[in-house]
Amino acid sequence: MQTILSYLAEGRILVADGATGTVFQSMGLAPGSAPELWNVERPEAVRAHHRTYLDAGAQVILTNTFGGSRLKLDRMSGLGDRVLELNRAGAELARTEAAGMAYVAGDIGPTGELMSPYGTLGYDDAVEVFAEQAAALASGGADVLWIETMSDLEEAAAAVEGALQATVDLPVFCTLSYTASGRTMMGVRPTQVLEKLLPMGVSGVGANCGDGIDPVLTVLEELQTGLRALDGTRPVLIAKPNAGLPRLENGQTVFDLGAVEMAEYVDQFVQLGAQIIGGCCGSTPEHIAAITVRVAELVRE
Repeated sequence: MQTILSYLAEGRILVADGATGTVFQSMGLAPGSAPELWNVERPEAVRAHHRTYLDAGAQVILTNTFGGSRLKLDRMSGLGDRVLELNRAGAELARTEAAGMAYVAGDIGPTGELMSPYGTLGYDDAVEVFAEQAAALASGGADVLWIETMSDLEEAAAAVEGALQATVDLPVFCTLSYTASGRTMMGVRPTQVLEKLLPMGVSGVGANCGDGIDPVLTVLEELQTGLRALDGTRPVLIAKPNAGLPRLENGQTVFDLGAVEMAEYVDQFVQLGAQIIGGCCGSTPEHIAAITVRVAELVRE
């Protein structure tokens, strides 16, 4: 396979996978448990999860390591001393299922701690935590280090710096989670992300999760505006939104966009420059299959 950056440099579009947590919960993951533990205790379930998205057409699959930093593992389940084991296993499982036919993204989520001065987590300490996780993912065979669902720009920067410290061979992508206001919960705008992260060497930026699909469209528009004002290499743009907005139905959380409705946004994502398109909370293999079909239609057109 080409590297993911060389593939995208040809102007192509990649379909990424969808939600992870809800899938594992349907398989029996107890609320509050660390899904990363399944990488060693229930590897067949993790592989089956990846396989459902690959069968749906996903060309990028994220490892089961979103909460795999030392800080998050410690707080969730007292597993902080198993960072290397759990993250490497997660990357190896994804790589086995991808079998050279899809890219493996080493998934890195927030630590769950507040950065100084709002909390006690210092920048250098955060860099060290993220570098540890990134190195483990790289050792397991990830093709790209994928930082996601960030709200604090300083934490995002620490994650990028840590990932770049961990390996010189892999590109680093970083997506933040935006509210309906077009800012993150910490007030960060997309243009601030460009100004902060591009000089650091990030290769991809965009939006995931957040308040439905409309904020992702707004973010892509602002990123395009910001990039026109900047010189230098253009990063890969990423759209991985939730399947609309959540609501409670018979005591269960459901999302308001079906697979067909979500796929109708693909044209707008592509027009706004997104080259990686997938789903986050509420999205299923059916959503990814519908997105795959529409992307294929656009390529033929």
